[in-house]
Amino acid sequence: MEILEKGSDYMMTYAIEYGIPLMKGLITLIIGLWVIKAIRRWVRKGFAKSNIDASLQPFLISLIYNTLLVLLILTVLSTLGIQMTSFVAIIGAAGLAIGLSLQGTLQNFAGGVIILIMRPFKVGDFIEGGGHTGTIKEIQIFNTILATPDNKRIIIPNGGLSNSSITNYSAEDKRRVDMVFGIGYGDDIKKAKDILIKLVEQDQRVLKEPAYRVDVASLGDSSVNFNVRPWVATADYWDLYWDFQEKVKLTFDKEGISIPFPQRDVHIYNEK
Repeated sequence: MEILEKGSDYMMTYAIEYGIPLMKGLITLIIGLWVIKAIRRWVRKGFAKSNIDASLQPFLISLIYNTLLVLLILTVLSTLGIQMTSFVAIIGAAGLAIGLSLQGTLQNFAGGVIILIMRPFKVGDFIEGGGHTGTIKEIQIFNTILATPDNKRIIIPNGGLSNSSITNYSAEDKRRVDMVFGIGYGDDIKKAKDILIKLVEQDQRVLKEPAYRVDVASLGDSSVNFNVRPWVATADYWDLYWDFQEKVKLTFDKEGISIPFPQRDVHIYNEK
């Protein structure tokens, strides 16, 4: 009986010593997770109503959520009576080891931060970068997701993307359409130039400013080449480009102006 009484006393002592902090820690964890999720919902709704760029919102929400989660874990461990000084030292050593083994991942993380801060592009922009071309669908903290014109999904690590040259075709509200049309050497240059100017001026998508240019660009091996360079709104770039190819061909055919193809004169000599 005495042994049972001592055992029950020990169990009661341990239950009071460890059970109460464990219960406090569990309650703190449950309430803390509920509060953090509520804060995340509140922040997401606030961002949706704000002017914060859509590409930056997921990163900020994730950063706030993970920061609060780390603080909650530290609070729970402190409630359990764990000495935080030694724990922080262990975390630091573990962080160094993990950092050395995840250099590529950390580089992508740093690249994502740079992209979200410097904002060389945003969701919806059409860019060329990292060896790929497409429309930005999502900017994540480690990767950027593109959709190609034929709707392929491309995932580019942010580390390489942030260190490469990026061409943003959507950054400006207007673009110059550079086109080259060739005519035969026997055709009327002035007539051809007048036709090209007329086609440019008839197209309502061509902007008045900056002014367009139609010039004789070069005397090629088989053709006299014209540069046609109208300015349009960025959204009209490809529509005008494709329409103009068809209009020029149909009009040149109607007006009797040839569009030559590469050809070569061959001279045959008979040896006696």
